[in-house]
Amino acid sequence: YTRARHHVEPLGEKGREAIVVTELPYQVNKARLLEKIAELVRDKKIDGITELRDESDKDGLRVVIELRRGQIADVVLNNLYKHTPLQTVFGINMVALKDGQPRLMNLKDILEAFLGHRREVVTRRTVFELRKARDRTHVLEGQAVALANIDEVIALIKRSPSPADARDALVTQVWPQGYVTAMLKRAGKVDTRPDGLEDIYGSVKGGYRLSPKQAQAILDLRLHRLTGLEREKIIQEYKERLDEIKEFTEILGSPDRLVEVIRSELTEIRENYADGRRTEIVDDHSDLTLEDLIPEEDLVVTLSHGGYVKSQAPEAYRAQRRGGRGRSAAKVKGEDFIDKLFVANSHDTLLCFSSCGKAYWLKVYQVPRASSGA
Repeated sequence: YTRARHHVEPLGEKGREAIVVTELPYQVNKARLLEKIAELVRDKKIDGITELRDESDKDGLRVVIELRRGQIADVVLNNLYKHTPLQTVFGINMVALKDGQPRLMNLKDILEAFLGHRREVVTRRTVFELRKARDRTHVLEGQAVALANIDEVIALIKRSPSPADARDALVTQVWPQGYVTAMLKRAGKVDTRPDGLEDIYGSVKGGYRLSPKQAQAILDLRLHRLTGLEREKIIQEYKERLDEIKEFTEILGSPDRLVEVIRSELTEIRENYADGRRTEIVDDHSDLTLEDLIPEEDLVVTLSHGGYVKSQAPEAYRAQRRGGRGRSAAKVKGEDFIDKLFVANSHDTLLCFSSCGKAYWLKVYQVPRASSGA
């Protein structure tokens, strides 16, 4: 259920209160709501409302419902919740496709499916980023080999008749590793080899053998990339890619680390894009019952010797001054007489015992109301 937001304000007159509605449920029309309340009051389906007015302005919505003196605001609200759109049900179609099949899902199922989807998305993205990082480290290793053997590489390219021949010559030769040895040592146990790379490429006995992809990357280098400063840039980028590969490997190898990534991303989305919640989620395990609609008041309950029971307002037993003629507060039939009389709250429970020894319970407000002459 979604309910209107309200508060109760005391009025100037003693004992009078007003229910002030400041927000309405989603898609509830204010004008139609006011018409509905006025209609219910006119038809006497809701009692206790003396005035209804709309005080809404540029500062926000404000609907004032003035109550009769002594009227309990909660009782009137329960009536309004039951008969007007102050309380509405907002339906959601929870049928969704799961594993290719339509299923009716509850909130827990929806959340689990969403988390499963996020796990799949983050896993696929991480696999893609890992492959990309490994491919880049592979290219950086090849460029480092070329810079370590810059004179030989330039000479080989100059005497090659075509780019294809130059690429084949670069791949065929085993090159001294130079400072690439330190780069590979820094990588340690981090797997930097791209998926599907043959074992004949990379660090081999006697040096380093370039792959076709590395050879093509060397041929694509511009002249300014052959300076000594470029060596430091390659080493720095290689370190960064190693850190990325290590992180991606941890995410793919640890379910807890994967959940941590999902949580941090959702938190970031909430901090950057979330709006303040307009509705409140509160615990309310009780549905409206008849008792919620009955005002609490004291009643006089009488039980006759013949087994007749009734309830009356205490005013029926008002005191009189000296010289008064008296007043009959409870009449009985024939030779019957009042056997029991007591005062109880309308929400109290009576325990009634039968002649067979069985006990029954009855709310005081369920006892038939009667006048003094009944």
